[in-house]
Amino acid sequence: MSGFAVRAETGDNMEEFIVLSIPFLGTTLGAAMVFFMRAKMNPQLEKLLLGFAAGVMIAASVWSLLIPAIELEEKKGNNAWLPAAAGFLLGIGFLLLLDTLIPHLHVGGEKPEGMKSDFRKTTMLVLAVALHNLPEGMAVGVAFAGAMVDGTGMTFAAALVLAVGIAIQNFPEGAIISMPLRNAGVSRPKAFWYGVLSGVVEPVGAVVTILLAEQIVPLLPYFLAFAAGAMIYVVVEELIPEAQGGEHTNIGTVGVAVGFVLMMVLDVALG
Repeated sequence: MSGFAVRAETGDNMEEFIVLSIPFLGTTLGAAMVFFMRAKMNPQLEKLLLGFAAGVMIAASVWSLLIPAIELEEKKGNNAWLPAAAGFLLGIGFLLLLDTLIPHLHVGGEKPEGMKSDFRKTTMLVLAVALHNLPEGMAVGVAFAGAMVDGTGMTFAAALVLAVGIAIQNFPEGAIISMPLRNAGVSRPKAFWYGVLSGVVEPVGAVVTILLAEQIVPLLPYFLAFAAGAMIYVVVEELIPEAQGGEHTNIGTVGVAVGFVLMMVLDVALG
């Protein structure tokens, strides 16, 4: 298996489950803000939070996914850039395909995207955020899969940092989905549960990736880069345009800078 071996002992299963659920917890806590905030979020605050989420995802894609993918391939004596480039483009293509097929509606949007359907507006809003959250769950799962394998140089501490970083940026995202639903007339409890539902794909995606750890070992660099590409697609396609729309675009830019630096520091200092 390309010089790698899956560890027989990976720690307490309950502890691993809790760690893998950290990003989902961030979404849930963010969605709960619908109970404490007024119906409509301040547009400038929303831009700041969107930019922050984009910055975190960009930094996580580079330090937690692409760089480890390159380093793993270097250890094998192969072309270090190949898995990073191929996996990254495949991740972009995969999200592009889902974006084209799955009916969804972005927050603040008027025209649904994806295939035509009879889904309700709230359902398509949830699907849009779920589509966004899927690569984040995959990223955490791949990072933990790498930590489970001897010889990769990846650690559980680094995977934990990635999970925490994604949870931090999921907090504002949870609020960004639940608050507009409340403003559209959905009750606070329903808006909260819709926000929670949008984040379910994260732990599911992470657990499925962990279960496939032994099978993905030979292609681990590709999977790391794949997750990075999927996350960058979300940043470029959704977060940046929404943060830069209308007035006060500099606020979104500040959010990107803060989110990027925070995630970079977390990964370098603790990972």
